[in-house]
Amino acid sequence: MARNADQNQRMRDESRRKILSSSLKLFATKGLGATKITDIVEESGISQGLLYHYFRSKEEIFVELIRHALQGMNAAARALEKLPLTPTEKIARAITELLRAMSENDDFARYFLLVAQANFSEAIPEEARAIIKEESDEPHEVMARIMRSGQQDGSIKKHRAEDLALVFWVLMKGFALHKAARGAEFTLPDTRILIDFFKNGEK
Repeated sequence: MARNADQNQRMRDESRRKILSSSLKLFATKGLGATKITDIVEESGISQGLLYHYFRSKEEIFVELIRHALQGMNAAARALEKLPLTPTEKIARAITELLRAMSENDDFARYFLLVAQANFSEAIPEEARAIIKEESDEPHEVMARIMRSGQQDGSIKKHRAEDLALVFWVLMKGFALHKAARGAEFTLPDTRILIDFFKNGEK
């Protein structure tokens, strides 16, 4: 009996995953307004009735994707900051792991694209807008603290820490957008180029 319950839960989880992944692909390429429920049904292979069992509307799916993207990024940033590594090692870890995830997981890059679009779109649900306002600053703040810590030990360049954090995230978002646009043609740059960009060469 328990086995059947576990199997049913796995099937529900897989159906929900398909809906979210298919919606992410469509929202990232077509936008929320141009994406229809029937598009999601066709892309996911899930029946319309089953889709409505999990989500009441495409707007609800969009909100869930935005929440998942930002909360996941915030959790990763907090975990990075707590690692017993030097500031330069933390920056190197962040660059390496983010680029690896972009290369290996199409959805990872699409999340960046989705959030970037949502940040300047006026046609998104108010709940998504509220999540962005509440959740979007933490990765930048964490990276600024890491940069500042590296400046204190002399390993990071002596520019304004907030500006260095901004450059870091603009670079990462740029690579994610490039991956989303290029797909399988995307190739990883040498991560040492990016790591050296922040390191203090005088140390």
